[in-house]
Amino acid sequence: MNRRSFLKTSAVVGAAASISFPSIVRGHNLNNRLNIAMIGLGNRGQRNTGYFEKENIVALCDVNAEKLGIAAKFFPTARRATDFRKLFDHEKEFDAVVVSTPEHTHAFATLPALQLGKHVYCEKPLTYNIEEARTIRMAARDANVVTQMGTQNHANDNYRRVVELIQTGAIGAVKEVHVWNSRAWGWHKNVQAARDANDRYTVIRPPKETQPIPDYLNWDLWVGPAPERPFHHHYFEGPLWYRWWNFGNGTMSDLGSHWIDLPFWALKLDAPLTIEAKGPKPHPEIAPASMRATYEYGPRGDLPPVNLTWYQGLEKPKIWQRKDIPQWSSGHLFVGDKGMLLSDYKKHLLLPEDKFAGFKGPDPFIPRSPAGHHEDWVVACKGGAPTMCDFEYSGLLTEANHLGNVAYRTGKKIRWDTEAMRVTNAPEAEQYVKREYRKGWKLV
Repeated sequence: MNRRSFLKTSAVVGAAASISFPSIVRGHNLNNRLNIAMIGLGNRGQRNTGYFEKENIVALCDVNAEKLGIAAKFFPTARRATDFRKLFDHEKEFDAVVVSTPEHTHAFATLPALQLGKHVYCEKPLTYNIEEARTIRMAARDANVVTQMGTQNHANDNYRRVVELIQTGAIGAVKEVHVWNSRAWGWHKNVQAARDANDRYTVIRPPKETQPIPDYLNWDLWVGPAPERPFHHHYFEGPLWYRWWNFGNGTMSDLGSHWIDLPFWALKLDAPLTIEAKGPKPHPEIAPASMRATYEYGPRGDLPPVNLTWYQGLEKPKIWQRKDIPQWSSGHLFVGDKGMLLSDYKKHLLLPEDKFAGFKGPDPFIPRSPAGHHEDWVVACKGGAPTMCDFEYSGLLTEANHLGNVAYRTGKKIRWDTEAMRVTNAPEAEQYVKREYRKGWKLV
């Protein structure tokens, strides 16, 4: 594999070529580039390595020796490590850390970086659970460094224009929001149900057999702080791992990071008051393919209370089912007292269309991202404008998304006390807010 094919595999050749780097980045010589440690070199890690290749990548870390070896061919002077905890023994060699591991180890790679005063870019969801999100958010406050979660759509012009329309009252006061995504990956009743849902990664029950651990893989480090599991490719291979409660939280926290980001931003949401979820009876080990969760938020300054409902897989809002709105497979619907706004990643539409014919929105007041989400973080690390999806914001978003799963797995409408970080009406929910770690792992 040559450098071009490596970056093509990373799906960033076109993006890297099309980026017009701002002057703060252009013209910096090698000594002025960020010294970055890359933790995690799998699917997302390869892509991030491509995004940041114009900086000075000085360290590479992965439990997969094959992935580590491939990356090292293109960054031959970079330090190599299998255990990211040992990488921090050489913390003077780097200024910043990019975390692209599976989510059950995000907090464990991110926290020591913050404690050492390193800038951090971490993939979504920020952490495995609520307690970890709170820990990382507080540590980021103390660290006074540049942080960013990997929610690339936060840099989209479309998202910024929607936020401006909502916050300037184009559709009036918003008291209801619906967010849906049609990805139906997760637990299905049977193989046919999985096929009907177009889940090409069908897993309907935990594997019974144990497979031999590949020679190139340190399985013990991959499992990390999670409860021990015997090796099986259904646990290890992406995107399979994210549907197992042991290692991930399914679509709710994964794609919720992207899709709920927009209303979270536009409506200045923080901690919900109550959360109620509906779906199939929770499987003890596998996250659901289809479910929905409704969040109740109180007033925020001069903004009224609002209910936000998330739908995933085969679940859709009633107004969508009645075909009263365009049949976008995934989207956001903001319902205001003067109209509605329908959006997805790249486009938006004011409804009813005849009422808003000729409508002119506000002059843009949220600055354009000059070079994209990743480069925004680089520029901020070098003293440019602050990032717009830092760990303060994304920590709150991550906590809220996890609460959807907490309500689903608890099986009742839960009441959330954010100050105490506790579900007040269901003590059994505590096991989903935080968890005990495997021997040898502590988050301190």
